[in-house]
Amino acid sequence: MSAAAATRNRERAIVEGEYPFTQRNFDHIATFLRENTGISLNQAKAALVYSRLAKRLRSLGIGNFDDYCRFVESAEGAAEQNEMVNALTTNVTRFYREPHHFEHLRNEVMPRLAHAAKQGKKVRLWSAACSSGEEPYSIALTMLDAFGDVERYDVKILATDIDAKIVARARQGVYRDEAVEPIPAAIRERWMTRERQGDAKLWRVKDAVRSLVTFNELNLIGSWPMRGQFDVIFCRNVVIYFEEDTQALIWRRFKEVMTPDARLYIGHSERIDVPGFESAGLTIYKIGGAS
Repeated sequence: MSAAAATRNRERAIVEGEYPFTQRNFDHIATFLRENTGISLNQAKAALVYSRLAKRLRSLGIGNFDDYCRFVESAEGAAEQNEMVNALTTNVTRFYREPHHFEHLRNEVMPRLAHAAKQGKKVRLWSAACSSGEEPYSIALTMLDAFGDVERYDVKILATDIDAKIVARARQGVYRDEAVEPIPAAIRERWMTRERQGDAKLWRVKDAVRSLVTFNELNLIGSWPMRGQFDVIFCRNVVIYFEEDTQALIWRRFKEVMTPDARLYIGHSERIDVPGFESAGLTIYKIGGAS
């Protein structure tokens, strides 16, 4: 193919809609997302990228994707970089998603952590892609159910996500009826309160639960400001969107911040192939040689 033909292909609209969306636009956005978040977009996601970002163009009053791409990379568009990332990242979650992880946490891990806490040791857990909060609150509820006076000890859950808006929503701890259905009724009645917002009937996580969780914005391929190590890390259904070398990097970085007998819970479609880990259950890993 000649250079001129290649250029014409890149200028051809690959998604028809209100705004022409070319291969060049897609490549530009995909490169930005990969370099700044680690997320790899394949060509099959072109329509999704268009539909989500067309809303941003309308909101900003920008008439085409060429101008939008230039704006995102300009000094004036720094805030829009976050908006674009937020629009393109997926926040699919629910309480007690992949229940076997929480059963394992309660039955296999919590007794050891409770003993350590009662001996005056600090216990740290990390929900590394917390989305709207269902995962870290599920961890907290599991802890409270297994280890009721946890607030007396030095036990904390860190919950992080790249999406600042979803982190703010998670921090509020307010959910609709359908969202809390997976929570056992007794636990829901004990650790959540009923409230109304207009016509909506909602559930709010009680302060005793929320006080265990600290929410922060964090990019997994960026710097990690945390100090110390973690006894439990949940990072599920996230690195599947990364290229293999980025996945391996994330796994190695997790290993560096895990205590010797920590557990790492990953998504049902994910596997860890880097040295130094061994299986501790279905999509559950520990550092090789740990008890």
